[in-house]
Amino acid sequence: MKLNTLTKYVSAAVLAGSLGLTAVAEAATLKISHIRPQGAIIDNELKDFAAKVDTATEGDVKVKIFAASALGDYTTVQERISVGAIDMAVQPAATAAERKMQISAFPYVAENWTQAKEIYGPGGAIHSAMKALYAKQDITMLAAYPVYFGGVALNRDAVSPGDPSVDKGIKVRVPGIKSFQLTSDALGYISSPIPFSEAFTAVQTGVVDGVVGSGAEGYYASFRDVTKTYVPVNTHFEVWYMIINSESLADLDTEDRAALEQQALAFETKRWENAEADQAAYEQKLADNGATIVDLSNEELAAAAAKVRAEVWPQILEDVGAEWGQNVLDQIAK
Repeated sequence: MKLNTLTKYVSAAVLAGSLGLTAVAEAATLKISHIRPQGAIIDNELKDFAAKVDTATEGDVKVKIFAASALGDYTTVQERISVGAIDMAVQPAATAAERKMQISAFPYVAENWTQAKEIYGPGGAIHSAMKALYAKQDITMLAAYPVYFGGVALNRDAVSPGDPSVDKGIKVRVPGIKSFQLTSDALGYISSPIPFSEAFTAVQTGVVDGVVGSGAEGYYASFRDVTKTYVPVNTHFEVWYMIINSESLADLDTEDRAALEQQALAFETKRWENAEADQAAYEQKLADNGATIVDLSNEELAAAAAKVRAEVWPQILEDVGAEWGQNVLDQIAK
């Protein structure tokens, strides 16, 4: 009897150990959101990222992609990541949660792709500032995702597109973000804050004549059928961020966490290599769809930048905190 009892105990212990090992080995599934449709560049790049994470963690970490804001508007998604209801996202920063995050879309900070990488890439002033701001929301920023320099999409011919001192008499939709409204006004347009979900209809029905706040890729994805003219005036540098709930990241074991972070860095590095060419490709797609692409000279771009910096920067600095914002800009100027 004693031997049988001992055998039972040993069997039970082995079974319990096996169950425990099974629980440890079970893959962690991370839900990741993005704002573009399936098949868009970001969607395809995230599929590649997910496959590489799966391989690097030997199947311990699975990344499940939710395209086209299926988990909610990006502002809502950021809030839900903060509380752990969603694990990850690649998307613009939601400034409603923290006004300082407007620094990411500060107009005319970078003049070209080389400068953009120095500022928004690893170790750059805005990269570091955004990482710190996300951390205060219990969010870890894993990578920056450069998208494009912004411009103006119009459902009509442009008016003096290279002269920011001319009042153009053209009403354009802008996001409900102060920096975009002020920039649009400074460039001679009449800004009209309209939610993104209503923007296409507003242009189609003539409520506004165009859109400010995106770039060639965004306009092709959402506004190509109402875009007759595209003015690549470099209104801002659009960058999204790969973010994860800090607790979700901490819950991974050390090796899996390191693998995820390594793949996120590779994801960012690859994006910096391809982003400029992708911008040019989408400008060509707009042209192929019938839009006129306005070719602005370096002098015209410089004039736009100078006017916006003089008129808009002081106002946005007050909104984000003058001392904090100026400190970030001073780091860029060094």
